[in-house]
Amino acid sequence: MNNSHNQRSFFFNVDWVTVFLYLLLCTIGWFNIHAAVFDEKHSSLIDASTNYGKQFIYINVSIVVAIVILLLESRFLTALAPAFYGITVLLLILVLVVGRNVGGNQAWINMGGGFRLQPSEFAKFSTCLLLARYLSSVNIKVTELKSFLIAAAIIGFPMLLIMLQPDTGSTLVFCSLIFVLYREGLSPYFLVISGLLIVLFVVSLLYNPLYVILVLVVLTALIIFLFKRQRKLIFTVLVGLAISVAFIFSVKFIYSHVLKPHQTERINILLGITTDLKGKGYNVNQSKIAIGSGKLWGKGYLHGTQTKYAFVPEQSTDFIFCTVGEEWGFAGSVVVIGLYLFLILRVIYLAERQRSPFSRIYGYGVASVLFFHVVINIGMTIGVVPVIGIPLPFISYGGSSLLSFTILLFILVKLDSNRMGIV
Repeated sequence: MNNSHNQRSFFFNVDWVTVFLYLLLCTIGWFNIHAAVFDEKHSSLIDASTNYGKQFIYINVSIVVAIVILLLESRFLTALAPAFYGITVLLLILVLVVGRNVGGNQAWINMGGGFRLQPSEFAKFSTCLLLARYLSSVNIKVTELKSFLIAAAIIGFPMLLIMLQPDTGSTLVFCSLIFVLYREGLSPYFLVISGLLIVLFVVSLLYNPLYVILVLVVLTALIIFLFKRQRKLIFTVLVGLAISVAFIFSVKFIYSHVLKPHQTERINILLGITTDLKGKGYNVNQSKIAIGSGKLWGKGYLHGTQTKYAFVPEQSTDFIFCTVGEEWGFAGSVVVIGLYLFLILRVIYLAERQRSPFSRIYGYGVASVLFFHVVINIGMTIGVVPVIGIPLPFISYGGSSLLSFTILLFILVKLDSNRMGIV
């Protein structure tokens, strides 16, 4: 009788709204992958020799993993957070030694049978788990320098290993976890400063750095004149000016020695510094044509010409959204974006209703990672952010991607289902 009661309680406690959104997005992804790489000789959606057939397998495996996570004890996830983090770090080191190079990135471990493992995808949920474990510990305050530095190290260590592959896109995803630190008390000035540095980086590329510095000096002089009695403010402004000038001079170094040539070319194309519609700008240009050609209602399932004739490279992975835009039009695109918005807001809602600090912090980690992936991936396909090669959650083709996002999301669903029992 008691066992029956526990099963009913488990059933009602699971957030089925989130589960439904997950299944819906996976299904949308499966059908769009079918459209993106459709082969008339292998038209079946479950033909294992095709990408859409493999995606069907990945979806089923991911659902099984999701069920296993829901059946686990919640405290097991908390206790083993360091172990999960350690395993993914070891895999990230291993991939640098024995990894397979795909598209210029040594990011894959060959598992045999045509399947490959991408450790950087799994590092996302393990980092969120350990970050939540640390920040929820007693007497840990992110406003204190020591606590902030340790939290930054938890985020930064896998970033460093992934950058060595080198995979800039996956590395940048971890930057989204600054929103977790902000939710836990980090000063909003960090977000403001980060935003200003991005603006300064772009401005320094568009205009002569000396002119930019001159404008900053003039603004600083004006602030000093207007607030000459406020010494603390003047000191802060002067320090800000010094940092800004140093950053402006470092932009050229970053551009020349840190970023890869293809990355700088993509940024140049995005900012309009150069035009290369047949080279580095080809993908984005074809993607924009595909999305634009869909108009309001789209061309219909399997009727997208840009999609059908493979004008857009990587269309089943990084550029899957242009298939949505071409075949389902503006209306279909709005529906997909709306589903993502609903899911992210739902995740934040789940995070905020947790009694456990660990669950709340982890929830914000999930929301941050999903938000970054959705905004950047869709932004790439419409040409408003540089192409950095990250998948669209639950929709892009790929086993590692789908499985890692499933684990990321369903750990939160599990924590939420047991929220009344964990403090």
